Amino acid sequence: MSFKSSSDAIFDREDRVAPLGLIVMNGAEELGEKIDQYLVQWSSQGGGTEKTFRVEAECPRFATGDGKGIIKSTVRGTDLFILVDVGNYNCQYNLFGYENRMSPDDHYQDLKRLIQAAGGKAHRINVIMPILYGGRQHRRNYRESLDCAVMLQEMRAMGVSNLVTFDAHDPRVQNAVPLMGLDNMMPTYQVMKCLFHHYPDLVFHKDHFMIVSPDEGAINRNMYYASMLSVNLGMFYKRRDYSRIVNGRNPIVAHEYLGDSVEGKDIFIADDIISSGESMLDIAYELKKRKAKRIFVSATFALFTGGLSEFDKAYQEEVIAGVFGTNLTYLKPELRSRKWFHEVDMAKYIAYYVASLNHDMSVGLIIDPHKKIDKLLQGWDSQK
Repeated sequence: MSFKSSSDAIFDREDRVAPLGLIVMNGAEELGEKIDQYLVQWSSQGGGTEKTFRVEAECPRFATGDGKGIIKSTVRGTDLFILVDVGNYNCQYNLFGYENRMSPDDHYQDLKRLIQAAGGKAHRINVIMPILYGGRQHRRNYRESLDCAVMLQEMRAMGVSNLVTFDAHDPRVQNAVPLMGLDNMMPTYQVMKCLFHHYPDLVFHKDHFMIVSPDEGAINRNMYYASMLSVNLGMFYKRRDYSRIVNGRNPIVAHEYLGDSVEGKDIFIADDIISSGESMLDIAYELKKRKAKRIFVSATFALFTGGLSEFDKAYQEEVIAGVFGTNLTYLKPELRSRKWFHEVDMAKYIAYYVASLNHDMSVGLIIDPHKKIDKLLQGWDSQK
């Protein structure tokens, strides 16, 4: 495969590792369809005649909740990619007459069923798991399970060659499978591109713009943004009450700020997950108390488990100016309809990865978007 430009990829059929097959699991259809369209488009530019690369598969369930994986066409000798969204809680199945929503555990079990159904006949099995199963349970503090590490070891034992995920809660979990390909991708370039598009009046200068990390765990991703934009970086840390456990964790007593003054500056905050969003809103209100100008929030996975009403209120009160979230996991329709929410499309990025891996090309430039961000910033400066 060769690249005519930064955005046009052409398949060279002779350079493929093996014929490409894409299984899109239940709940990932929208993202999978976009990925497939890009792959078909690039293949046709290289003389390919494929109408789709998708391999039809399903995981039906009995009324008892038992399930099985079925692959409906041959995968023998294919370079098989399986796309799974373990975070999609909108998928349902019948359980003893009740409609039961699929949990991450259900999606993960279905993934294992489809790997079993392949029966070892595929040339290679690659798993695209944007939101990492068990990723938030990545280390042991007490007598706790290590769900993510066990999942990765199971994937390797089942013959998975490569697993790609996005913005892992702690990328060091890859130490659990040092001999398996595990790529942790970041949506930095796509988020910045979306930010530039929706807010063309932003001034990326340290006197007008600042990056703030919501906690110590997110410092690396925010440090990257600050380095690329050449602006200052501040940080909050969570002061917790370690004498109590509420909902499985020590409750936050206060958010303490470390860094330069944010007065009169636009602020950008990046994190991997917005779950309930409570911590992010606390930080936004704290920044407003310090007279910050506009506050922009980015999360790779915008889950909003606590609903949207508090963010609606923060937007109406001009505490939050905008929220950016990717389509790597399920986005509820009401979230997409909000004026303050901006969806970051990651389909083309994943398609690049699939095409590169299928041709045994280096994915280094895809994983590290430094050059693309530089080009984006140069174009931004020229417009100014």
